[in-house]
Amino acid sequence: MTHTPTLQTKVLIVGAGPAGLALAIELGHRAIPCLLIERNDRVGYAPRAKTTNVRTREHLRRWGIADQLRAASPLGIDYPSNVVFCTRLNGHPLTRIENAMYCAPGHNPLYSEHAQWIPQYAVEEVMRAHVQTLPSVELRFNAELASLEQTGTGVLAQVKDLAGDNHFSVACDYLVGADGARSAVRTAIGATMSGSYGLSRNYNVVFRAPGLAQAHPHGPAIMYWQINGDVPSLIGPMDRGDTWFFMPTQMGEGHKITAEEAPALIRQATGIDIPLEVLSTDEWVASRLIADKYSKKRVFLVGDACHLHPPFGGYGMNMGIADGVDLGWKLTAVLQGWGGQTLLDSYEQERRPVHEFVMDEAVANHAMLGKQLWQEGLEDATEAGERLRTEVGARIHVAKLREFNTLGVVLGYRYDQSPVVVSDGTQPPARDFINYLPSACPGSLAPHAWLHDGSSLYDHFGKCFTLLAAYDAEPQVLAQAQASADSAGIPLKVIQPQEHVLKDLYQASFTLIRPDQHVAWRGHTWPDQPQQVWAHICGLDH
Repeated sequence: MTHTPTLQTKVLIVGAGPAGLALAIELGHRAIPCLLIERNDRVGYAPRAKTTNVRTREHLRRWGIADQLRAASPLGIDYPSNVVFCTRLNGHPLTRIENAMYCAPGHNPLYSEHAQWIPQYAVEEVMRAHVQTLPSVELRFNAELASLEQTGTGVLAQVKDLAGDNHFSVACDYLVGADGARSAVRTAIGATMSGSYGLSRNYNVVFRAPGLAQAHPHGPAIMYWQINGDVPSLIGPMDRGDTWFFMPTQMGEGHKITAEEAPALIRQATGIDIPLEVLSTDEWVASRLIADKYSKKRVFLVGDACHLHPPFGGYGMNMGIADGVDLGWKLTAVLQGWGGQTLLDSYEQERRPVHEFVMDEAVANHAMLGKQLWQEGLEDATEAGERLRTEVGARIHVAKLREFNTLGVVLGYRYDQSPVVVSDGTQPPARDFINYLPSACPGSLAPHAWLHDGSSLYDHFGKCFTLLAAYDAEPQVLAQAQASADSAGIPLKVIQPQEHVLKDLYQASFTLIRPDQHVAWRGHTWPDQPQQVWAHICGLDH
């Protein structure tokens, strides 16, 4: 075993999944040196997440890679994101939800990017390719964290090179664990997960079946829920080459599905006898778990390392990316000298309530799977069976809106209780999982709008703070705002679009928008003492 000289970097990120990649991109876009290590090569068939939601696609737009992800869509960007509920793939239809997750292309006033149905590994490939273009980011595969030790001024990590019999040391200012459900970083800082483990046992089977899309009568969809008494399950197209996923849910304890057994089970569930090739099978357990702390001194946790929940609703990967975004700009601020410890503390204070809210939504969705939706007689080819299917279909449609029409969850989360948000005394809109009502109430996501030149308002925001001024704001006031930021050493971009509607949309003449596009402060006039506002929103006043 050999040791190489100690590497020096600002941030060491352990785990190059979506959360770790998002964090690396946020840091890399602001020229913060960071090392991203991953024990695996991230290549495989496992489905993991398949929904890149509206908010995540907006982050990709901000990073300049939304078009690359669009081009990587294996089914085509115009493939309909319908969800079909049927008794079997060759059986009776029950109901359908169209444009699930808001994947349909086209301009929507509420957001700048539509969602996309695409396997997580394809998302990772696009993000990873972008990371490798960022000069301040180094990515190393086959590298595993062996240990970490916090010093008074940073973290010293020992990393094992799995491709050889080598160890190397990394000295960094901060270390972030994006290393998943079995996080070694979580263990190292003494954080523990609590909640409900083992809500259900389920399987992912990935298989190739030429002609399956043409062998059933339900038309194209991203997933088909098969509601029957034999094998309640989900099935759907996943990738090019007639690659599909099959997910039997709520399996009995001890029931295993081998690659040899899977074809017969798929044929039984679908009612379609077609040649197929199993590519992978893996068991997964649905749980609701959250860490008791997200950090210790200079070490932080993001993504599955600090929260786990059932995948129903498509929140998991997207929530991990949002963690990386939130922590990324805050680490940047501290490392560049314009953010304080309170800003870093706000990471958990902002993200934990969002995690709890989204996890509750996912658990509620998990409570309504195939076994709960099935009723005896549902497959009967009789008038009574037809009436039952109509009744059950109507109930399913209402119950599953909470899973597939979720803009109120995806865009409606907010940080109004954050210590780095300045309240203006107004109340945000009531929380609603379907309906998203844009609001510039501090802590909320900045309301989106399309400008008259066809661009998104978001396209004009800066990498750090943005001051959005109303069309009628006085130029000298804008100059004063810029000067106050400059004197405080805070990067600020001032924009003044001429669309009059923005003043009504934001209910203010001046709005300070954070790097993550959330509102930090708003007012009808620029403050007499702006340094107090800057100190508050950058965590420098505590």
